Amino acid sequence: MAAEEPAGMRTVQRAIDILGLFDEQRPALSIREIVTDTGLPKTTVLRLLQTLRLNGLLWVDEHGRYAAGPALLRWARLAEHTWQLPGAALRVLRGLAAQHMETVHVYVRRDVHRVCIAQEEGPRSLRQVVRVGDELPLWAGGVAKALLLDAPDALLVRVAERSPYGAAHVATLRRWVGEAHHDGFAVSHGEREEGLSSVAVPVRGRGGAVVAALSFGGPTSRFTAERVRAFAAALGTAAKELEGVLPEVR
Repeated sequence: MAAEEPAGMRTVQRAIDILGLFDEQRPALSIREIVTDTGLPKTTVLRLLQTLRLNGLLWVDEHGRYAAGPALLRWARLAEHTWQLPGAALRVLRGLAAQHMETVHVYVRRDVHRVCIAQEEGPRSLRQVVRVGDELPLWAGGVAKALLLDAPDALLVRVAERSPYGAAHVATLRRWVGEAHHDGFAVSHGEREEGLSSVAVPVRGRGGAVVAALSFGGPTSRFTAERVRAFAAALGTAAKELEGVLPEVR
């Protein structure tokens, strides 16, 4: 039997879970909504909300709803400073987007998720929209395959368990990672969302470990076999330029 999670750790995780409920679609939430979404007793939610409010992480608006607090502004500036790409790297992204007319993204892995830390939108009106800071799953997509290239098998199992396909999906993940190793890049067509495709390559740090993934994303109709090969070659060259430049925060 697994050891019971310490009470202090459980409290911290619950507070983080509450903060995770807020996004651009739901910037303010009522106590009832928070209780419903977390499944926690109302007394527990009230206690956590009070602590978060006293520390400035949450704020109560004129309607009595909770919203992001002012203390998060300092953390947001700190995160932006840590993850902002240097000018040379941003020029690489702009060059890729301009030459190949597709949106370019840089992702890093956070446990069983991937987080977009930079993007340069392509010039075409029909394009993939992923904002900096967006968090997506790792169970599918070209970016996920690139980020999982040197992942331990235990991580692949956890990713599979979080997927819509369950634990059996680990066999597919292993196959995808093997193909990406062989090809040097990863491709996906409609794996996570129908009609969207991506091509991704790993970006490695000074020690050789995968620290990020560089990708093109866009409508599947534009990701023909010929363009996929061109995308992969361009991304591979660009990834070499980014090696040792991206943050290696693990």
